[in-house]
Amino acid sequence: MDDRFNTIAGWTLFGGIVALGLSSLSAHYFLADKEHRPETMGYAIEGVVEEGAEGGAAAELPLANLLAAGDVAKGEAVFAKCKACHTAEQGGANGIGPNLYGIVGKPVGKHAAGFAYSADLAAKGGNWDFATLNEWLKNPKAFAAGTKMSFAGLPKGEDRANVILYLNSLGSNLPLPAPEAVPAAGAAPAAVALVGDAAKGEAIFAKCKACHTVDQGGANGIGPNLFGVYGEPVAGDRGGYAFSDALKGKGGNWDDATLDAWLAGPAKFAQGTKMTFAGISDAQQRADVIAYLKSKK
Repeated sequence: MDDRFNTIAGWTLFGGIVALGLSSLSAHYFLADKEHRPETMGYAIEGVVEEGAEGGAAAELPLANLLAAGDVAKGEAVFAKCKACHTAEQGGANGIGPNLYGIVGKPVGKHAAGFAYSADLAAKGGNWDFATLNEWLKNPKAFAAGTKMSFAGLPKGEDRANVILYLNSLGSNLPLPAPEAVPAAGAAPAAVALVGDAAKGEAIFAKCKACHTVDQGGANGIGPNLFGVYGEPVAGDRGGYAFSDALKGKGGNWDDATLDAWLAGPAKFAQGTKMTFAGISDAQQRADVIAYLKSKK
């Protein structure tokens, strides 16, 4: 009985050791030399956003700004993962990939003497300037579909900029581009001027004729006559029309910006106004009406 128990216990222990060993071997196999995310994911994982996917990610700064704020030493550290295929010292031999000393500013696909570049890369043309290097480092296969380079790329703009700075320090030393002006975080985007269409504005204005006339010499009605109103003072003399105190207190003239704000929401523009119209929510339609009012002079 004891022998049988010992036999069972021994086989159980042996099975556990084998399972542990296989688990360790498989882990080493799947992790060895695989510090990068795969270029193509095997399957989607719910809740995980793929690198480079839009939505929720902060907008990347222009390359010139990233270069200005970059760090050569950090670029050298990122480049360590490239040393499996590339040398970077002057006179270094080509390996799986070409030697990269002095590459910045040199022709694409022709820099390293004796290296057999892919036909796709050799045919690209142009030079390895900052913008081209940035595009290449972001996704080599998107840059040249038939490239021999199997590296998936660097998704972070900061990493790419730092590597470019490091490569530029290796015998090229080209001057960096000037940083671009960018809006502060959270700032509203610059407004785009809309070009109004007077004919379309006249059609939209049809709904306003219940209260306003717009012909020269037209009588005031529920609202004032609007002929020649563009450029005149807000709540100025309109043939004796009695404007609300709220509108009379606004000041300024009926220019594009003031008319646009008024047409977008009269009650918001001057609380206490007599005008009951809710406003025109579409910015293009407001621009069209303003163009029409400009034409009535």
